[in-house]
Amino acid sequence: MADVSRLPAAIVEHWDWQRRAACRDMDLAVFFHPEGERDPSRSRRVEGAKEVCASCPVVEPCREWARAVEEPYGVWGGESEDERRALLARRRRDRRTSAA
Repeated sequence: MADVSRLPAAIVEHWDWQRRAACRDMDLAVFFHPEGERDPSRSRRVEGAKEVCASCPVVEPCREWARAVEEPYGVWGGESEDERRALLARRRRDRRTSAA
């Protein structure tokens, strides 16, 4: 087992928002697709997850966290994985363009 004693402690302020999330005690299947899920089932599940996010008091920090860590799966902060992937691709493209 790896020795993690030298790693920095978690900073509570970075994670405290999760305790107030509307999805905290919900079934994860609402937010993460099962193997082989296709439309229209996928679209219905994503829309249902987004409805939960729409009333969530911590939707912004959730969305920002998922973007920051480039979360590849699930609905986070009202964004689907496809929406997040597209946004991150645009940001990378814009950075490359502005750096050139």
